[in-house]
Formats: sequence, C-alpha cells, structure tokens
Amino acid sequence: MEASPWSLSEDSSSSAMEEGSGTGGEPGVAEPVLHAALHVRAVSLVGFLLQKFRTKQPTSQAEMLAIVGEDEQDAFPGILGQASECMRLVFGVEVKEVDPSEHSYVLVTVLGLTCDAMLSGEQGLPKTGLLVVLLGVILLEGDRAPEEVVWEALGVMGVYAGEEHIIFGEPRELLTNVWVQEGYLEYQQVPGGDPARYEFLWGPRAHMETSRVQVLEYLLRVYPGLPVSSLVPSEEAVSHEEEGA
Repeated sequence: MEASPWSLSEDSSSSAMEEGSGTGGEPGVAEPVLHAALHVRAVSLVGFLLQKFRTKQPTSQAEMLAIVGEDEQDAFPGILGQASECMRLVFGVEVKEVDPSEHSYVLVTVLGLTCDAMLSGEQGLPKTGLLVVLLGVILLEGDRAPEEVVWEALGVMGVYAGEEHIIFGEPRELLTNVWVQEGYLEYQQVPGGDPARYEFLWGPRAHMETSRVQVLEYLLRVYPGLPVSSLVPSEEAVSHEEEGA
C-alpha cells in the first residue's frame, strides 16, 4: 500500500482482510493456521454478502453466522471485519449496521454512488470500487487524468486495457463507454496532441452524486498513507462545487 495508494493486489487485500480480525490465537504455528481458517470463513461471507447486495436484501448477524458457522460467535467480529474490508476496497460496497439491538445490516454503495454497472446481468459483480479509485486518480491529477496515467494506476491493481478481469470484465469498455454513457466519466481527446492523446474527467453524474471533498475523505480513510497535501482541493474548487450544489 505504501508503493501505491491504488494497490489491491491479492497480497495486499489479503493483508487488509487479516488486519480486520481481532481474534487472538496461539503463538507460533497455530496463529497462521487460525488466520487462514478465519480468512476462508470471511471469503464465504463475502460471497453471501454479494448475493444480498445483488438482490437488495438486508441481512442479520444470525444469517451470517449460519454461513460462517454457529460455533464462530467469538470470532465473528473479526470475520465480519475482514469481509467488510474486502467489500469496501474491492467492490465499493459498505456493510452498514442499521439496528445494533437486532444486529441487522444493509449493503450500500460507497459515497452514495448509484452506479451498478455489472455488465454481466444479475451474476455480475459490483464495480463501484474501481469507479471510486478512478475518480481519485482524476482528483490526484488535478481534475484531468491522462489516459496513460489512469492505466498505469489501474495496472497496479492488475487491471489492464483489453484484458478481461475476473471482477471488472473488460476495463476499457467499462471506462470509455459504459461509465461515459452513465455520466460518471468524460473521455475526451487532448487538444493539439500529436499523436492523439486522451484524458479522463469527472462526468456530470459524478459531480451530482458525490464531491471532491467526499472522495478525498473516503480515500484518506481507506488509504491513510496518501499524501494529504496533494489531495486537498483548492478553495476555488470547493467554492465552485458548493455553488453548483
């Protein structure tokens, strides 16, 4: 994560999920075995939560315990922490507790974004996490991100133009067509470029549903190692955004 704020490689996401576990264990060999067992249960829980998100249904601690095992009540907070971290970082979905007394939860996209471009029907996977990363890259680049910078940043996550991704599908189609049509992005040619060069900007729907400040706060919460000074919007940008709201 120190090498790049956008790194969601298998190793880093596994580490992030393990950090969500507060369950202790025997030192030595027993500890990695325990972590591996909790990780497997968290992966099962992620699959269950994704299904709940697709069907727009709430869930409860009782339902989730039925997935991970009724005998895992003591370890459940750690398992849920790992699964929630994965849902947030990879899929852009928040697991929110709405009734602590009933231990009930709902699943909503981060930052209030309404996009659910799954491209694969009901069996597709949420792609909001990638959109938030892209909006952040554009923000880091001063509101206009050269296409080559975008693909370099996404390459850290194993997302490459023209290559099918297990979660995000064919990313070029998603970035330059689907999200452009949905109004989240603008993809335009840079004037005077020879050869032709392109850049990404926030689209009108992104400005309507979220803001630079909200994306900044989210990025700093999820990626605390980001250089704060490079992300803080100018007073003029914030003022303009508030006037538009």
